[in-house]
Amino acid sequence: MVITRFAPSPTGNLHIGGARTALFNWLFARHCDGRFVLRIEDTDRERSKEEYTTDILGGLAWLGITHDEPLYFQSNRMDLYREHAFRLLREGHAYRCYCSAQLLDEKRKEALKHGRKPSYDRTCRDCTEENPDRPYVIRFKTPLTGIISFDDLVRGPISFQAEELDDLIIFRSDDTPTYNFTVVVDDALMGITHVIRGDDHINNTPRQVLMYKALGFDLPHFGHVPLIHGKDKGRLSKRHGATSLLDYREEGFLPEALMNYLARLGWAYGDQEIFSSSELIEKFDIAAVGRSPAIFDMDKLLWLNAHYIKTIDPVEVSDRLAPFLERIGYSAGDRKMLLKIVFVFRDRSKTLKEMAQMAEFLFKEEVDYEAKAREKHLNSSTRPILERFLSDFLKLPSIGEQEQRALVEGIAREYGKKIVDVIQPVRVALSGREVTPGIFEVIEILGRKTVEKRIQKALASVP
Repeated sequence: MVITRFAPSPTGNLHIGGARTALFNWLFARHCDGRFVLRIEDTDRERSKEEYTTDILGGLAWLGITHDEPLYFQSNRMDLYREHAFRLLREGHAYRCYCSAQLLDEKRKEALKHGRKPSYDRTCRDCTEENPDRPYVIRFKTPLTGIISFDDLVRGPISFQAEELDDLIIFRSDDTPTYNFTVVVDDALMGITHVIRGDDHINNTPRQVLMYKALGFDLPHFGHVPLIHGKDKGRLSKRHGATSLLDYREEGFLPEALMNYLARLGWAYGDQEIFSSSELIEKFDIAAVGRSPAIFDMDKLLWLNAHYIKTIDPVEVSDRLAPFLERIGYSAGDRKMLLKIVFVFRDRSKTLKEMAQMAEFLFKEEVDYEAKAREKHLNSSTRPILERFLSDFLKLPSIGEQEQRALVEGIAREYGKKIVDVIQPVRVALSGREVTPGIFEVIEILGRKTVEKRIQKALASVP
């Protein structure tokens, strides 16, 4: 059975790169009818924060990524790491290093001074004398010669010379394990069959391969996916939009759109752009991930989000819109009104936040008039048009589009005006703007009483 995992460190928020890694692992496991494991790597006591764990879990849940086993925390598994570190020590695959931090710093400086690689010089590697009263770290005994190779699922065969590697620390003097060691122990004991991660981990892989073998564990399949870059080809950062995944939720993006977009960052299935989650599961293959960095394009993400706003069930969209209206201070309890808003604004909105901002004028108690719109459309020459519109509007048996259109056309004929010359004063009176969705739709959403109140206020403001 295929078993994949996502193992974030709670030293920061879940960002786009981490979310894509989680998604690729989840899709591959689901595609293969396997299992997906979620593990929080919180051994860094100083930098690990509960708020980051909450952010990571919340982001994955919002995106729709579910795990199949209990949530694992490395901080609860310290005895396991200690047990395996000392087993390596007993079996001659590791050794105690008593070199102080000051001495190691001096060694690094000396190596750099003579143009050598500043790696540990293995002073304690063959030391047989034990000093139980002195602090020590446990270092893995890396072979001095040979080739370490693995067949990467994305990049193909990769090889390293053993001479390029130093004897890395696997257990610190403060009795805590290091990343490269814990990840091997955890992945092996959890039965992880496929390790899919960013290609910034490629240099860690030969070290981990050696530890798998020393511990007698079966090797998993490794797949290193290229990192995500911005349009300027630089590594993705905040200036490209690489904020916390949950920030996208707060900005009004839909999880369906973000999942679709993330899956397409480095992976393709022909020319298809739009995928449901079930289609992604059906079609995703790690072997189809490209070797070149994926480019994060905010404009494309906005386009995709707009597509989902237009195509998802309007009732669902209205339910998701409600919190965004409440955030800017308006009650969204009238679900029929919300549904009308969605129908009117969904073709104009790229995000739910934008939709809420566009619709804000419908909820305001007092209309704020744009200066130019007021000067042009609320004046003595338009007063008769507004008065006639209000008078006839209040007599309409219903305020559907057909009745409204007939009313406007009649006023235009009577005053010898174009239809737009009637509509624009009404539009500004109701919204304060020269540009809104169709005026007949706006009037239906506002309702008879609100239309009456706003036009009366506009008339009162005409000099």
